[in-house]
Amino acid sequence: MPDRTMAGVYPILSTPFDSKGRIVHDDLRRQVDWMVDCGVHGVGIAVASEVYKFTESERDDVLRTVVEQAAGRVKVVMNTGAEGTDPAIYYSKRAEELGADALMIRPTSFIPTVAEENIAYFERIAREVTIPIFMQDQGTAQVGPAMAAAAAKRHENLCYIKVETPPTVPRMAETHRLAQGTGLILFGGAGGAFVLEEFRRGSVGTMPGSTLPDVFVRVWDMWRNGDEAGAEAEFSKYASIIRTLAQGQGLAGWIYKHIMVRRGVFEPGSAFARHPALKPDDLHLKEIDAQLDQVGLLNA
Repeated sequence: MPDRTMAGVYPILSTPFDSKGRIVHDDLRRQVDWMVDCGVHGVGIAVASEVYKFTESERDDVLRTVVEQAAGRVKVVMNTGAEGTDPAIYYSKRAEELGADALMIRPTSFIPTVAEENIAYFERIAREVTIPIFMQDQGTAQVGPAMAAAAAKRHENLCYIKVETPPTVPRMAETHRLAQGTGLILFGGAGGAFVLEEFRRGSVGTMPGSTLPDVFVRVWDMWRNGDEAGAEAEFSKYASIIRTLAQGQGLAGWIYKHIMVRRGVFEPGSAFARHPALKPDDLHLKEIDAQLDQVGLLNA
């Protein structure tokens, strides 16, 4: 039986790169330790990690490093999607071999196909592994509520979904409604911008970016303890930063890493995004620093 106990805060790690695009392993390990110290329940390696810019050997390298550093303290979720079923199976089996606790897979999108073909894509991958799969519902590669429910019925490993197609609030509600009786477990994503609304509509966890794990853990703890007003107030303190992070992945990659430097997690030389990625100008970075300083997060 796949692990159906996952819940809580699962930030997607930022990959620290130097100016030549090389992975900075010391900062990657430091980030994992920081996440654990903040109280997260899991971490992910996915789109916000720039996994789509990794070579195959780098996929193994990053996952191996994260699994070793996590050392069982938190769950590790690895993105293993591909534009073909065979490579996705290969990536998925390899991730399981390297110690991933779960997989995250978005449907194929390069060449549009009918929903049934993508349901079969998920099912064929699920048959080849023994760990659970997060189906990833993104705006450019959607797993609609009905499709998610149908896929969950095909195989027990298809037991999680990360709902990110905007607007996520009605999307979460509809997915929750159609998932009744399927065993499908709902998580939110999209930077955690609507995390509380998603909790009210059936989500049991969130997969935000890397920069505010402590904030999301506090919000989660308050929510779980029945302090909805406290959770709302805590979230609201950081709304401007969360809004700033909710930008295109190219720009967001630079912003995430700038904040990781400012919070003392990354060294300045590790704050590069891989090309192509639009870089914020100096004024934008100063505005971000002012936001961090306003809420007491400017450490470096």
